[in-house]
Amino acid sequence: METIMYLIRHGETEWNQVRRIQGHSDIALNELGVRQAKQVADRFQGETIHAFYSSDLSRAHDTAAKIAGNFQSSVSTRTTLRERCYGEWEGLTYEEIRERFENQDEASCGIETFEDMQRRAVAAMTEIAGSHLGEAIVVVSHGGLINSFLHYVTVGEQGTGITRIDNTGITIFRYVDRRWEVLSVNDTDHLKA
Repeated sequence: METIMYLIRHGETEWNQVRRIQGHSDIALNELGVRQAKQVADRFQGETIHAFYSSDLSRAHDTAAKIAGNFQSSVSTRTTLRERCYGEWEGLTYEEIRERFENQDEASCGIETFEDMQRRAVAAMTEIAGSHLGEAIVVVSHGGLINSFLHYVTVGEQGTGITRIDNTGITIFRYVDRRWEVLSVNDTDHLKA
């Protein structure tokens, strides 16, 4: 029995627009992000979806809630689906980070390692998929976490440092016989409507 997972990045926030690091900071969807959430929700009209999950951060939860609302369903939240924690870098632009932390390594700034985030992502996705064998599920998370999972599944062929995950981009995975397979990456056709 297989699980089909639609793994979706949240809609846009003001910090996305100005390229501020969000991490665990709870930043709401902006006006465009709310529109994107509605567009991705409309994309699932007529589909059979059995469960909805998201990060507990509002930008992800509100995107998931828009989709789940079309199914009169609720969203289960998981802190394990959060973006990478960026510690002292959160709220800053890349230029500000270069200026302020030029000679400091990531660990001294309280930043979660890529490996820790990836392990967290793999464990969360596998636990969720294993609970929904034979079903289709929607999971709304964050670009960094999605890319780290994609990197794991493709053994580095796609994902972190290679693949762009757009706001409300849909990446589809199949989980069968305890193995992951990528079906499509960063589908944003719903935004063109």
